[in-house]
Amino acid sequence: MSRIFSRSIFSSKTNMGVTKELIKAGDGVNFPKKGDQVTMHYTGTLTNGKKFDSSVDRGTPFVTKIGVQQVIRGWDEGVPQMSLGEKARLIITYDFAYGERGYPPVIPPKSDLIFEVELLKIN
Repeated sequence: MSRIFSRSIFSSKTNMGVTKELIKAGDGVNFPKKGDQVTMHYTGTLTNGKKFDSSVDRGTPFVTKIGVQQVIRGWDEGVPQMSLGEKARLIITYDFAYGERGYPPVIPPKSDLIFEVELLKIN
């Protein structure tokens, strides 16, 4: 897997936010907009490589509205930067994920997260 493209979306100069690394290019034309329903596969890991969730393992794509705070901020800001069919790695700082508290017992406090996401459909 070679890194083709990396794009950072930050909230401040303190390097907090989401960085997108392209794994596989999408169509480059169709991008989700705020409020769109998206269908995607994802695998989430902690920075130590420990997997904590995966729609791929469940065999069922994840469906949600994007940009309307139904998911973590890192997805709300990162997924709209992906085009249809794209597969990318979203590296998300803890403040754009589950914050100071984490999501016990699965995600420890102040955990940066890595999601491999494939955008399958924009409804």
